[in-house]
Amino acid sequence: MIRKFRSVLLLLVITSLSFCLSGCFKWAARAESKLPKETSLHKTYNYDGKVIIVGAGASGLAAAKVLEQNNIDYLILEATNRYGGRLKKDTTLADFPIDIGAEWLHSAPITLNKLKGKRGTEIDEELIPYHLDSTASWDGKEYKVDPHWQNNFMYNFLPESKFKTSTWYDFVNENIAKTVKNKIKYNSPVHAIDYSGNNVIVKTKNGKTYEADRILVTVSIGVLKSNAITFIPEMNKENRKAIESITFHPGFKVVMKFSEKFYPDAITCKVKNGEKGFYDIAFKKNVQTNVLGFLCTGNETRRYYNLKSEQEIISSLLEELDKMFDGKASTSYSGDYIFENWGQHEFTQGTWTQAIQEKKSNLKVINQPLDDKVYFAGEIYDTYQQMGVPGAILSGYYVIDKLLTDK
Repeated sequence: MIRKFRSVLLLLVITSLSFCLSGCFKWAARAESKLPKETSLHKTYNYDGKVIIVGAGASGLAAAKVLEQNNIDYLILEATNRYGGRLKKDTTLADFPIDIGAEWLHSAPITLNKLKGKRGTEIDEELIPYHLDSTASWDGKEYKVDPHWQNNFMYNFLPESKFKTSTWYDFVNENIAKTVKNKIKYNSPVHAIDYSGNNVIVKTKNGKTYEADRILVTVSIGVLKSNAITFIPEMNKENRKAIESITFHPGFKVVMKFSEKFYPDAITCKVKNGEKGFYDIAFKKNVQTNVLGFLCTGNETRRYYNLKSEQEIISSLLEELDKMFDGKASTSYSGDYIFENWGQHEFTQGTWTQAIQEKKSNLKVINQPLDDKVYFAGEIYDTYQQMGVPGAILSGYYVIDKLLTDK
């Protein structure tokens, strides 16, 4: 009887995992099949007007590259003192560059060629397939090591990878940003967009006014949710409701340096809303530095935000790790860390979106331009059903094509 019960239980587990993997495979296959054969990088445009791009993140930079190639008059208004948006890297903590923002490639490697306009299937970048060898789970009280067969069965089939010797920031800088960065006006946060007349009037918080025929808004959905930008005339209720419906979790990333590697490749923490987990940032990079990443999004962030300082958050994380590893975290911690609080940055106000999890009706609404003058691009506006950085870049290419060709 017990043997029969175990067989049934095993069958249920395998069936559940099969459904999970089937979903992964289906998403990966669908995502790759949705990739465009060619993007606007391969087209020629005759446009006599001027374009203003709001935001120098991945989408804005991608759109600007198309404008630059076609000698179209444009300007990028960036709220901060740097370009990249939620792409950011650090070169001080370890003996390799670390992505402080977007980090994973959730699509097939060939996607990278699409992003930089290269034809063919052979990529130039060296990637690490994210196939984990050791994982564990933590519910706040009990630390459980996942069985090896589970790692082989689950993680070796996930369609994810990471850059081996570079970062997403490097990729965008080298293949997109370097030809357009001289057209960026930094420290120019936009607070009003008036599209009531023939041209669009853009006003920044520092008192400057700019005018263009059409405008491309690439700020995060979090900034739009906060009403930091006033639209004249106002967005209608349908637009505003659709924007409010999009999930955009608060969150932050921490990277801590240790003298030894006492942790597995990844530790999944149990949460009710969002994501929380530790992971080896140096995973299969063949480097000397031991750096452990921590990512937290959703409601779980409130517990950490209630603490008074970054240092208290670091202390709280070390305390959790000490419970899992009998005090090894504190004894091997170097005192060096990076803390990037994307959820509370004024010009991001969140972490990431996933268009595949949102209602198609809402996505259709937010993808519509305002009076054929104000267009929107970003990861959430991605027509090609990718995720993360690829989705953002491809959205920039797609929407700038619409902007330049709409009558």
